[in-house]
Amino acid sequence: MNTTEIKGNWNELKGKLKQKYADLTDDDLLYEEGKEDELYGKIQQKLGKTKEELQDIFSGL
Repeated sequence: MNTTEIKGNWNELKGKLKQKYADLTDDDLLYEEGKEDELYGKIQQKLGKTKEELQDIFSGL
């Protein structure tokens, strides 16, 4: 699975969450996207890899 597929899946999930739980705001969902970026950053620090290298690793899983 590549980054484009992951983003597409996330966008689809966001839409479904907004439909089912109307109280969720764009800010709530942006917060979660920020947490994903934070996770990438932590993994980058630990492994000493670029974001592109991590994407290659994750796409091979």
